[in-house]
Amino acid sequence: MWYFLLKNIVLGPLLKVLFRPWIRGVENVPTDGAAILASNHLSFSDSIFLPLMLRRPVVFLAKSEYFTGKGIKGTLNRWFFKGTGQLPIDRSGGKASEAALNTGLQVLSQGQLLGIYPEGTRSPDGRLFRGRTGIARMVLEAKVPVLPVAMIDTEKVQPIGRRLPRIRRIGVVVGEPLDFSRFTGMEGDRLVLRAVTDEIMYELMKLSGQEYIDVYASTMKKTPTPKKA
Repeated sequence: MWYFLLKNIVLGPLLKVLFRPWIRGVENVPTDGAAILASNHLSFSDSIFLPLMLRRPVVFLAKSEYFTGKGIKGTLNRWFFKGTGQLPIDRSGGKASEAALNTGLQVLSQGQLLGIYPEGTRSPDGRLFRGRTGIARMVLEAKVPVLPVAMIDTEKVQPIGRRLPRIRRIGVVVGEPLDFSRFTGMEGDRLVLRAVTDEIMYELMKLSGQEYIDVYASTMKKTPTPKKA
């Protein structure tokens, strides 16, 4: 109910008037059944605009910190993320990663759309970075199609560190479904997982027009910025 209210009555109409979002390839999204939406990640607002432009609800796996904040801000964050159908996950690695995988598989087993950012975190500079292989494991274990999704210009609306968004038109491009059934039963092979992930990232590069960097975004964020002479 919260999802319906936010998307169709409260937040959705206002965002559509202000940002005039456009979408291409919406016909590639199945009307029913499970699928993974693999998207580039340029801005916090990606998780808002992508489901806004689709008729079906999309479940995202959001970091647990969004649900545990204190005070008024914490309450509002918790209300918003729950209202938009997002599920909290621990992204600290190890057993937490396995738990996140199982949560995603449960969503898919219920025939829902699952939104995933293969880069694992937002791009620090607008480029497309190396994908994490967790998405490949999920694809092969769930045996579902992958829809590559390119978010366009959302980093210009809300760059990292900016709280209030700029009013600017944004876009969503949904690519044709990718079928990885040829790798069924090979989810334990690291080379296969890397190959599947790289194929997804290649499609994202083509759809988004972003420059691809074969480095993890999290690694790039830790790299000190050279000081100007």
